[in-house]
Amino acid sequence: TIILGDTIVYKDLAINQINVNRYAYLRNEFPVEVFLSYTGDEIENTVFTIRQGNSSLYQENVTFSDRENSKVLNFNLRASQVGVQRYTAEIRPLENEKNIENNTRFFAVEVIDQATNVLLVSDIVHPDQGALKKSITSNEQRKFVMDTPENAVNRLDDFQLVILYQPSNRFSGVIDKLAESNQNTLWVFGPSTNWMFLNGKQTTFSKQAYSREQVQGHLNQSYGQFSAEDIGFGNLPPMESTLGDLKINVPHDVMLYQRVLGIFTENPLLATFEENNRRQAILDAEGIWRWRANVYVRNNSFKPFDDFMSSLVQYLSSNQRKSRLEVNSESFYYNSGDVKISAQYFDRNYVFNNSASLTISLKNKETEQQYTFPLLLKTNFYEVNLSSLPAGDYTYSVSVVDEALSASGNFSIIEFNVERQFLNANADKLKRVSNATGGKSYFASDFSDIENELLTNNSYATVQKSEQKTVTLLDWKTLLFLLVILLATEWFSRKYNGLI
Repeated sequence: TIILGDTIVYKDLAINQINVNRYAYLRNEFPVEVFLSYTGDEIENTVFTIRQGNSSLYQENVTFSDRENSKVLNFNLRASQVGVQRYTAEIRPLENEKNIENNTRFFAVEVIDQATNVLLVSDIVHPDQGALKKSITSNEQRKFVMDTPENAVNRLDDFQLVILYQPSNRFSGVIDKLAESNQNTLWVFGPSTNWMFLNGKQTTFSKQAYSREQVQGHLNQSYGQFSAEDIGFGNLPPMESTLGDLKINVPHDVMLYQRVLGIFTENPLLATFEENNRRQAILDAEGIWRWRANVYVRNNSFKPFDDFMSSLVQYLSSNQRKSRLEVNSESFYYNSGDVKISAQYFDRNYVFNNSASLTISLKNKETEQQYTFPLLLKTNFYEVNLSSLPAGDYTYSVSVVDEALSASGNFSIIEFNVERQFLNANADKLKRVSNATGGKSYFASDFSDIENELLTNNSYATVQKSEQKTVTLLDWKTLLFLLVILLATEWFSRKYNGLI
């Protein structure tokens, strides 16, 4: 194994990673964590800076050596403006540093003016409550509070969504106040739910509950109130419910049906509905903590489950009137990951239409270059992956072919090219590979040694081979045909002249 290196002392500074929350609240400070690394043998002093535009927001002197070759910086920045705020992290290059591409890194934070406040009301303690809190607060835009029915009744106005967990007769005042204020509600039922009280308290739904029953979920592929991917609902652990038919007495959409002992039923497990401009949902089972834990076991991440819950909470916490074309996009993306935009299109009866043709038109604000892509159908929503776009600020418009219906917005793609972070060979690691395989390593200045090694080493001697190939005349069909014609001509000529 021959390794080419460089005899010049190699120095390199790099910003390896920046950890920052995606969202921050206006006039609050948000934490930033930066990992720096150094390659070299000498003691070096430099400066790390965070800039926004031409303004320097943070600066720190850092020192590196061959022993202290990494740093972790922790500091806070202030969110002073609403919207997507872009920042540049820089570390001043060293003298004779060859690769300065990894000395700069970009990141962004979306600053929002207010959070979505979620209140969970319960008079029992259950693991579901912790799972819901962890899942909902995984999105920094949301705050989660738990309270008893007696305390919650006087503070409902502070929340955009109220979760009623297994209501009992102690919930009477809360239910009345929610109906009066027309607040969005998520009802979670289970074996501890007092159905006799609920059936007499309201007329929106009812259930004649009997004994406990284990149920699983089955995704309704036609559900179209919001886009939610199948996280493997059919393979998630059973939840605890009560035997009996749940009747919802208003128009509703079922997202998950119940499956009991492997048998598919028409009984809803998770359903949503709107009544008097009030959005509500029903989850007719307890044990959602098992779902979140199982998703983590299968994916080594809570993200698929948390994204599902985020979509549900986003739908329930909004009072905006539903549009026939709903587009979902992030305010910014990093070009090292997927850049996806999804959309839902409904017919005039607000039923999801899976046979439409949707396109997205984009324009780069700086270069004014335009792009057009089709959106592909994904069960109950359409989606397009724009990861091929270069970094920059874009405006977009999603439209339905042959219909005057469109939705527009904008987003940014933050630049990060991982291939530019490491432009030099790691000589130490290459030497170890060479030694492990019985090879030798050379620097570029040792070219004469490489030349002698190649010329004198018999392993690289030229080997001459000869190959003989025999082909029968039958394989040369054209030549065989010509030979037959010539022989036949000679025979007829001799016969005609009386020579035969």
